[in-house]
Amino acid sequence: MLSHIPSVEKILNDNRIIDLLEKYSRDSIIKLIRIELEVIRQRIVDSNLEFNYEVLIDNLINKANNLWLNEIKNVINATGVILHTNLGRAPLSSDAADSVRDISLSYSDLEFSIKSAKRGSRQEIVSDILCNLTGAESAFVVNNNASAVFLTILALCENKDVIVSRGEAVEIGGGFRIPDIISNSSANLVEIGTTNKTYVHDYETAINDKSGCILMVHTSNFKITGFTHSADISDLVKLSSSKGLPIIQDLGSGTLIDTRDFNLDYEPTIQDSIKSGIDLVLFSGDKLLGGPQSGIIVGKKKYLDLIKKHPIARAIRIDKLNLTALSSTLLHYIKDEAIDKIPVWKMISADIESLKARVIDWQNKITIESNIIEGQSTIGGGSLPGQILPTYLLSISGLKIDCGVNEFFNKLLNNKFPIVARIEKNNIIFDPRTVLGDEDSKLIDGINSVYANI
Repeated sequence: MLSHIPSVEKILNDNRIIDLLEKYSRDSIIKLIRIELEVIRQRIVDSNLEFNYEVLIDNLINKANNLWLNEIKNVINATGVILHTNLGRAPLSSDAADSVRDISLSYSDLEFSIKSAKRGSRQEIVSDILCNLTGAESAFVVNNNASAVFLTILALCENKDVIVSRGEAVEIGGGFRIPDIISNSSANLVEIGTTNKTYVHDYETAINDKSGCILMVHTSNFKITGFTHSADISDLVKLSSSKGLPIIQDLGSGTLIDTRDFNLDYEPTIQDSIKSGIDLVLFSGDKLLGGPQSGIIVGKKKYLDLIKKHPIARAIRIDKLNLTALSSTLLHYIKDEAIDKIPVWKMISADIESLKARVIDWQNKITIESNIIEGQSTIGGGSLPGQILPTYLLSISGLKIDCGVNEFFNKLLNNKFPIVARIEKNNIIFDPRTVLGDEDSKLIDGINSVYANI
């Protein structure tokens, strides 16, 4: 059976492989062939499997296309989850995307001061804007908020105790936990209070000569209700000040806009935290801020100077493209146009009647029978847990789909423009709140295309 295996050269002369050579380099194809042939030889030796030339060619074509066309793709988010972590969280504004494209195609003054003709700092691009927006004395940006927490604890509390309420020693997503970040920052976690109740005196009792800071972690991705109590921020600020300890708040999501304006519960704003006397406030750039992946630290200059000087700061610094996108995003707030231009806030503030009008338009243009129902959108991304926004939904019953809802759902995913919907009680559901305005025609064409081919 081993003698039936063709040579690499013979496979390269197959017309179907010649077509692959039009798209990929000869060296890459040869390596792929050799790997596949080795797998076949081993299977023949181990299991005496029969060799099939057509299967080999099909496998090579499929592997080439799966391996080398596996780039990040645009998808249509019809789930109604605004900050969908699996779908990349916050989409950028058009201005931010344009600025990234412009900077990526040329050289830039990333770390060069045009005014002085000397080396500059990339942090200067956004630090002044952040201080203006938040009221902080200083600011520093890294590649994500977990890095911001890690760097802050490492720079300020190495070999010291970090005091955290037991109810705030949370998992922040992806299996990363606050206790693990603290321990890997060469600090010692000191948990106080209980899961549902922590008082100021719990913090005070824990403070000693080994204490490095008080860390407050906003529970932005879950909510504890009922028999609960949390220490008042103003009391903790007074306590930390009297003991000479920095008080650090990890807001997680972080917002500059009052969420109560949109009939949502209050989410602590960054500027409110700074105003309350918190020494350092940490938050994400790609959640409610509506920008790119980044971790942002704002607060007292004396602490941020120590953070900026730490060797790890360079290892986790923000890259030039995300920095450019962040700068453009922050300028929307400076210009008082965030709600009109930042997609996340356009979605949150979307008028219910405009959402209904879009769904009616969808229904009129798709060929499969559907219903319009009232529903709910969520914020997602570890922000405002349990909070919902009313919406209208396009619903396609599984009874109208010959192949069933699961197969229809998968076909939508494999459409030319992948559509991510949701399944509820044997219905395929599409929420207009998270479908960007210029994606409506693609969504309609996608649904019609899938329906026509089942």
